[in-house]
Amino acid sequence: MDKSVVTKNYMTIQRQIFALQDKWKRMMDPNDIKIELTREMMAEGIPAIESAEIAFDLPLYLQLITEISTILINYKPDLKFMLEKMSGQLDADTAQKWIEHALSWDYRYFNDFAKEHGIDDWIPYFIAETALRPYIQAAAEKVQHQLHPVIPDSACPVCCEPIRLATLEEDGKKVIRCPRCHAHWPARRLECSLCGCSDHTKLDYLTIEGNAISQIQVCNECRGYIKIVDIKQLIEKPSTSLLDLLSLHLDLVAQENGYYPDSAKIEQYIN
Repeated sequence: MDKSVVTKNYMTIQRQIFALQDKWKRMMDPNDIKIELTREMMAEGIPAIESAEIAFDLPLYLQLITEISTILINYKPDLKFMLEKMSGQLDADTAQKWIEHALSWDYRYFNDFAKEHGIDDWIPYFIAETALRPYIQAAAEKVQHQLHPVIPDSACPVCCEPIRLATLEEDGKKVIRCPRCHAHWPARRLECSLCGCSDHTKLDYLTIEGNAISQIQVCNECRGYIKIVDIKQLIEKPSTSLLDLLSLHLDLVAQENGYYPDSAKIEQYIN
C-alpha cells in the first residue's frame, strides 16, 4: 500500500473528512432514515437509496458543509475565496436541491451551479457529495443484513457506486466493499464480481512489483476489474473510504491495461 499516488497533503485532508463523516453518522437518529432493499430490486439493478426516505435537517447539513469547507481552507488556503463565495449562495432551499441532485449523481446541475457563480467546477459536487455520505452510510447500515448473497453486478446495490474494491478477510473470504456507502458483502474468489463470469480462462490478475498485499482481478469477458487488498497483512485496518484512496494506484494500473469500472448502471440511474 506504500505506492499510493495520492499526495500527503491530500491524504491528510481526506483523513480528516472521513473522521468528520463518521462523527456525523454516529450522531444521526436511525429513526430518521427509512429504506428497503428487496431481491427484486437487486435483480433489476435498482439501488436501495432510490427507496430511501431521509429526514434531512437542512441547517445541520449546511453546518456540515461549513465544517468540510473549513478543513479544505486549513490545508488549501487558496480555496478560501471560492468556498466563501459558494457558502454565500447556500440557504435551505439550495441545500435541498444539492441533496436531491447529489443523490441522483447529477453532475450537470453542479457544473451549471459552478459556472453561474464563478466557482471551479469540481467544488460544488465534491462538497455536496461529501456532506451527503454520512446519511448514505447510515442508510446502508439499515439494509446491511440483507446483503447476503448479492447478485454480481457492476454497481453497489445500496448506492449505485461502481464496484471496484474487495478485501481478503481472516478466513480467506473475498468481501466486496463500497467506498461510498460502506456496504459490504461476500463474493466468490474465482468469479468476476461485476458480471458473474466464472470461466477461469477469462479471469486474470494484475500485480504490482514489490506489493504483496494488493492485486487486481480482471475479467476479459466484461473488461471490468476489482482491486483486492489482503487486509490480513495490514496492522492497521483502514476504513473502506481510506482503503480505496490508498489503493488508487491500482485503478490507474487497471485502466492503463484496458480495464474499467462499469458506469452503465449509474448512467441508467441518472437518466
